[in-house]
Amino acid sequence: MPIVNIQITREGSTPGTTAATAEQKAALIAGVSRLLLDVLDKPLDSTFVVIDEVELENWGRGGLPVPQYREQQRASGSR
Repeated sequence: MPIVNIQITREGSTPGTTAATAEQKAALIAGVSRLLLDVLDKPLDSTFVVIDEVELENWGRGGLPVPQYREQQRASGSR
């Protein structure tokens, strides 16, 4: 029984949204489950998918909380 844990930041993918939508989460669950079926022949009904949404300020990169890291990248012209 595969268990897949997906961690995403709690921010929207389009302007004005603050989290992944239920439809986006359903698509992730379906896509990951289908991938395990296609690649490892794991039945859909035995695959568990957990999506953890992490507040943006609780996610770090480059030694900084992501909002600060992104600001630093914008200021330096990098991505």
